[in-house]
Amino acid sequence: MKIDRLIGILSVLLQRTQVTAPELAKQFEVSRRTINRDIEALCRAGIPIATMQGTGGGIRIMEGYRIDRTLLTSKDMQIILAGLRSLDSVSGSNYYSRLMEKLKVGSSHFISGQDSILIDLSSWYKDMLAPKIETILLAVEQKHLLSFRYYSPNGESSRTVEPYYLIFKWSSWYLWGYCRKRMDFRMFKLNRMDQLETGQQSFQARPAPMPDMSNERIFPGKIKAKVLFEPQVKWRLVEEFGPHCFEKQPDGRLLFTADYTNKWNLANWLLTFGAAAEILEPASMREELLQIGRHLAKIYGDGK
Repeated sequence: MKIDRLIGILSVLLQRTQVTAPELAKQFEVSRRTINRDIEALCRAGIPIATMQGTGGGIRIMEGYRIDRTLLTSKDMQIILAGLRSLDSVSGSNYYSRLMEKLKVGSSHFISGQDSILIDLSSWYKDMLAPKIETILLAVEQKHLLSFRYYSPNGESSRTVEPYYLIFKWSSWYLWGYCRKRMDFRMFKLNRMDQLETGQQSFQARPAPMPDMSNERIFPGKIKAKVLFEPQVKWRLVEEFGPHCFEKQPDGRLLFTADYTNKWNLANWLLTFGAAAEILEPASMREELLQIGRHLAKIYGDGK
């Protein structure tokens, strides 16, 4: 992508006194004409780049501007490279690895040999996610419509979407786009997509608002839950909600309070604790869990 190449070219210019257009064209696997256009774009962005023709000529950042030849510290670069490496963990290709190598050119003294930050965004669903991510990124770049079958708690449906953003949050990947079925912007979880396809039909990009990714917006707390947990599951409460989410009771049990989005999610979560959780509020949940328990006993019981 162009923005990646512009960042790479700028990094090279910051690390080297001078470089030629043919050298950049070979390094970034594009034509010399493309490099010339990229240099013009960097100049329009306010980077003072000087070019000299003929023998001994080349491209460089003007001397008067280079007080410090590095806009980024070694720590900054390590963080950038860690981010790029994390994208390769789910992309299904080595595109970002190649980009990292381009960023490292001429800066061996600038980047330490040991990585201090390691990020792996892959999951059990990597084989399924990688092609979806690649398809979505291509559709966003080319402004092509995406079509897919979508599965949600309200059922399944066919969707046609104008894609704008690929998002990673809450340990999952999401697509933010304009749904032509709902005539509004919607968030779609990649794991719930099937039969994802992009055709040749393009769309005229509309002003796309940034998605509201706050927990309050996506997971509104409609239910006030109060639960007593056995002490042996303290580690799970700390892992999922932090060390201050409960109060220790005189009998050793842990009183947990939190807001939950809906009863179904709350019931599913409580059932993962087995007999180590007793819900106190809302009172209606006690009866619902009792009914679930009776149904499970009927399924797995001995018929008595």
